[in-house]
Amino acid sequence: MRRVAVIGAGTMGNGIAHVCGLAGLDVTLVDSDAGALDRALATMGGNLVRQVAKGRITESQRTEALARVRPGQLEDVARADLVIEAVPEIAPLKYEIFAEVDRLAPEGAILASNTSSISITAIAACTERPAKVVGMHFMNPVPIMQLVEVIRGLRTADATTKSVMDLSRALGKTPVEVRDFPGFVSNRILAPMINEAVFALMEGVAEAEAIDAVMKLGMNHPMGPLALADLIGLDTCLHILEVLHRELGDDRYRPCPLLRQYVAAGWLGRKTGRGFHRYEGNA
Repeated sequence: MRRVAVIGAGTMGNGIAHVCGLAGLDVTLVDSDAGALDRALATMGGNLVRQVAKGRITESQRTEALARVRPGQLEDVARADLVIEAVPEIAPLKYEIFAEVDRLAPEGAILASNTSSISITAIAACTERPAKVVGMHFMNPVPIMQLVEVIRGLRTADATTKSVMDLSRALGKTPVEVRDFPGFVSNRILAPMINEAVFALMEGVAEAEAIDAVMKLGMNHPMGPLALADLIGLDTCLHILEVLHRELGDDRYRPCPLLRQYVAAGWLGRKTGRGFHRYEGNA
C-alpha cells in the first residue's frame, strides 16, 4: 500500500496523515471543511518542526513528509490503496461515508475506520466489500502513541487484517488484534474509569486536581483520568459511553450526568479551553 486517503482532518485525521507521510506514503487528506484542512496542515507542520527540534527526525524528513500530504476531495479515494476514516464518533455519519467510499474506491482497496467504539461489522455492512473493511484505531496523539488496535469485523478477511497489521508496523506502531465488541479493549476499560472519575467529582469526593493526582501518583498513570478526558474531548467520551451503554445494556457504562452537563455547556476539554480543567491561554 503506497497511496492512502484519510477522511476527516480533525485531531486524529491530521495525526494519521502525519505518520503516514513520515513513513513514505502518499497521503490525500479529505474534509468537507476547507478551513479544517488548512488547520490540519498547519498543525502537522508545527508538529514536524517540534520533532526536528527534538532530534527525532531530520529536516529533510520533515520536508518530504509535508510534500507527501495533500488536501483533496472525496472523489480522490479512487486512487487510494487504503482509505482511513477518522470522522467524529457518530454511527450514521460513518455509515454514510463508508457507503460512498465503497462506491468510489478501487475494488482492491482496504477501507479502515479509526472508530473507538462503533461496530466494524455494522460499518462493513454498509459496503459491498465487508471482507476488506477493518478497524484501525490509533491513539491520541497519533505521532507519539505506539498502539494501533486492529479490529476484525465478523466478515473481515485474514489478508485484510494482515495487511493492516503489517502497515501499522511500517508506520512505527505496535498493532494489537482485537475482536469486534463494543469499545474493543481500550475504551471498554478506559471509558468506565473516566466515567467513575467524573462521578467522584460530581459527588464531591475530591476536586478534579486531587482526583487526577491520586491516579498519577498512586497508580503511576502518566495523566489523570479527568485531564485525559479533556484531551480526548468530553463529547467523544460521552459518545463512547453511550455506545457501550446501548450495545452492552449494562448500567456500569451509564454516562455520568455531570459529563452530559459539561458537553451540553460546550465545555469539551482542551479544544474549547475548558473541560474538567481550564486551558485558557495554554490549550
